[in-house]
Amino acid sequence: MAQTLRIIKKYPNRRLYDTEISSYITLEEIRQLVLDGETFEVRDAKSGEDLTRAVLLQIISEREEKGQPMLSPQLLSQIIRFYGNSLQGFMGPYLERSLQVFLDQQQQFQTQLNNLMGKAPWSLLNDLTERNLDAWKSLQRGFLDAAAQAKPTAAAPGATTARPGKKS
Repeated sequence: MAQTLRIIKKYPNRRLYDTEISSYITLEEIRQLVLDGETFEVRDAKSGEDLTRAVLLQIISEREEKGQPMLSPQLLSQIIRFYGNSLQGFMGPYLERSLQVFLDQQQQFQTQLNNLMGKAPWSLLNDLTERNLDAWKSLQRGFLDAAAQAKPTAAAPGATTARPGKKS
């Protein structure tokens, strides 16, 4: 089933109105739409101009100000240098493909890790614990068996023990 395009209107007072739920929303809620994979466009309420890129850049800018930034000043400077360059038209698609390759590799790594761990890290830990417990029991049994064999047997009273190689 094709997903319908969700329209968000941006008013001159900078408020964002989600036409699907008939309610005003925040930039954080638009960020959540992105995380949820929703298809949407942000349009100027008066002119109908597409403002989606500007709003997404605003979200990125706000996220960059908080916590650990993802885009270093060097990276941002290099991106700025591509504007007006003859390679500008190639840069966007190149970055998109590079990010997609990165995401594909991350997904492949996660799949391999899940296969290795059996999807539940606790089951791997339980198996390891059981193997260690079995090894410990085996080691203890070996010590007990060795101790039982090394215990000297008591000789009967009055019996003499012959030494090998000597005649009495």
